[in-house]
Amino acid sequence: MKKLVAFCVIVLTVLITENVNAQKWKLGVAVVPGIASNGGYGFVLGADARLQTNIVDKTYFILSTGVTEFFKKDPMPGFGYIPVKPGVKFFFAENAYAAGELGIGFGLVKGSGRSFLWSPSVGLSFKDFDISLKYEEASDFGKYTKFFGLRLAKGFDLK
Repeated sequence: MKKLVAFCVIVLTVLITENVNAQKWKLGVAVVPGIASNGGYGFVLGADARLQTNIVDKTYFILSTGVTEFFKKDPMPGFGYIPVKPGVKFFFAENAYAAGELGIGFGLVKGSGRSFLWSPSVGLSFKDFDISLKYEEASDFGKYTKFFGLRLAKGFDLK
């Protein structure tokens, strides 16, 4: 896990220092309603902020963070975590894309620790609006922290 974090920090640092003056950065702010896929929880609600910049033709570096909350379903108590996920977004058509993110989730319940996260998605992106279907799994927190969500985002140009 430490090697993954170190690698992500190095990649992020290189991308930011190489591209900060040459590239346009975009910020997306989103709400992510969803449903747990394993039955231990019911409704899932998340909010995130995502930075993105173009790295090569049709390919973007993305970095997301926010909060994800799994709501109580008897007998399970509620559970939440803060995800930190670098990733890549590839446009296979004018507005259509596939993305993948890998990262770490930091549990919000005392003693829950952290978990490896992975999250593939497909979506449509327009000038200032983005909608995508995503799957996210944080299985180190337990077998029930997996969900399907609908990410609805508003985009802002930063440069």
